[in-house]
Amino acid sequence: MNFGPVTLFLIAVTVLVSWQAFEKPKLLGRLILWPPAIDRHKQYDRLIAHGFIHADWQHLIFNMITLFFFGAGIERAFAPYIGPVGFLLFYVSAILVAILPTYLRHRHDPNYRSLGASGAVSAVLFASILINPWQLLLVLFIPMPAIVFGVCYIGYSIWMDKRGGDNINHSAHLWGAGYGMLFTVIMEPRIIGVFLERLMSPSF
Repeated sequence: MNFGPVTLFLIAVTVLVSWQAFEKPKLLGRLILWPPAIDRHKQYDRLIAHGFIHADWQHLIFNMITLFFFGAGIERAFAPYIGPVGFLLFYVSAILVAILPTYLRHRHDPNYRSLGASGAVSAVLFASILINPWQLLLVLFIPMPAIVFGVCYIGYSIWMDKRGGDNINHSAHLWGAGYGMLFTVIMEPRIIGVFLERLMSPSF
């Protein structure tokens, strides 16, 4: 089984940086997305760096397990078009694109902070759903077709983004998911036809 070297590299870096940030609060404070630091001190690196740190081990493990199971497949699918470096840039750009709407919304809010790879992981996950909509996912140990999970995930994220109050950046999940699908379509426009054909022919 090809686990995908870039995927493994991203997981290793994220786990290492997150672990160090758990141990060193100053490092966490320097890397977390905090709008005033970007707006006043021009620390634009936070727009990317926040995607490599996490709130706790549960947050980190959930994101990295998802990336592990879907990243390698997308890395292989993208390889003929953009190669391994292109996949790396796709992932990093997904961190940025997913967080930009949130950053602009909270640009002048000194109380707002955000961290985690969820936006980029959503981009990878939804690129995978676009390519293979009927692949079976284990959601709380229950098998579920990817397309069904995707629809439920989008609906839940929209609802929770409007509701708020749970300290999870659902907006980043939505923008990441949209970016993953849009990037895939721009890279290979024929994927739309393939997606519709596969969607009409369920297979498990």
